[in-house]
Amino acid sequence: MTRPDARESFIVESLLTAFSDLMSADPGAFRTKFRKMAADPFAFYRGSACLFYADVHAREDRWADERTSRVWIQGDLHAENFGTYMDGAGVLIFDVNDFDEAYVGHFTWDLQRFAASVALMCWQKALSDRQIGALIETFTRAYVRQVRWYVESADDASFALNLQTASGAVLTALQTARLSTRSQMLDRLTVVDESDRRFRDLPGVVRLGREERDTVVDAFHRYLDTIPRTQRFRGITYDVKDVIAKTGFGIGSAGLPAYTVLIEGFNQALDNDAVLSMKQGNVAAPSRVVDDLDVHRYFTHHGHRTAVSQRALQAHADPLLGYTDINGVGFVVSEISPYEADLDWSDLTEPAELADVIEQLGRAVAKMHCVSDADSDQSLVGFQTEEAIVDVIGDAENEFVSDIVQFGLEYSRIVRDDHRHFVEAFREGRIPGVSAT
Repeated sequence: MTRPDARESFIVESLLTAFSDLMSADPGAFRTKFRKMAADPFAFYRGSACLFYADVHAREDRWADERTSRVWIQGDLHAENFGTYMDGAGVLIFDVNDFDEAYVGHFTWDLQRFAASVALMCWQKALSDRQIGALIETFTRAYVRQVRWYVESADDASFALNLQTASGAVLTALQTARLSTRSQMLDRLTVVDESDRRFRDLPGVVRLGREERDTVVDAFHRYLDTIPRTQRFRGITYDVKDVIAKTGFGIGSAGLPAYTVLIEGFNQALDNDAVLSMKQGNVAAPSRVVDDLDVHRYFTHHGHRTAVSQRALQAHADPLLGYTDINGVGFVVSEISPYEADLDWSDLTEPAELADVIEQLGRAVAKMHCVSDADSDQSLVGFQTEEAIVDVIGDAENEFVSDIVQFGLEYSRIVRDDHRHFVEAFREGRIPGVSAT
């Protein structure tokens, strides 16, 4: 039996600091989470954002000044957190699609986390470090070019990856999403019973008792007041038809309670009802290392933080995005869209194919950092992010790109070793509160 070393102890302590409360509440969910994380280094990386921030916070960041250390960031930017959605203007967009860890912090943290994810993913595809470094450079230079474009452009919202501008696998994802329909999603999730829809009794669906249902419906009604005025009552009645609890989440949402709400759609026809997710907000991983009290005090709770952050990071956010609370605990509310399609990385094996996608993602990340939704009324970041980033990079773009490339390659090696430490700690029972058996 191997004995823990200092790095293993640091990994375990980071996981316990981040998840101990949730682990105590639902150890079974975390046993499942940890088994998924054990599958490979990339899966481990996806589930251990807390460890990433514990590491990068201890490093010097030459690109973080008074402004660029205090911008809206996605917080968990890895290769699988991109996909399609129908934006608030009715346009199919390919973009970042997960904001559970969004916060205010160093803009470089998003780039570094993505760079390391590319390195891990491409290592598992058996690409060389030279090829991986070139892909990270492609991403970073595309990001910088797009940020500079925003400085020079009078119309920040004019760029997006859509059916007209995307190419390769990104365009394929958009075309796949376009074939989806609301009625198909509703037929998959619901059944017509006594002339109206209700949720199907699928695996993971939990029916609520009367008291819990009343509590959730009350929280839903209070959520309505958080929808921006410009988005409210756009033909939707918001009448609740059915409510369920959901179990069995992915790597990032273990132990977090969530409900799904079925509401009347744009009219009484059964083919346009809307399905909303009401999920407990988690503690954002970057918030554990950001020591700015003004930032921490800005948010009422983690549901509020998630919704505010998403509007600050998307040009046209979900018009149903909002927040509420249940017994003082924050929940974020958003539509479950029928037009979601993830990028399929499994068929992308050659550097040229990967470069085409990664270049587009670099532009998408720049858009996220530089463009806010028109309904975003946040006051935490009171300057133009693109100007701050361009100023800090200045004429040192080559050095900036080199730093991101080197970080991605170096940190991916650390993660591969950390994955081995984690698996040994988990299988030998050295993570308190969650056993492997």
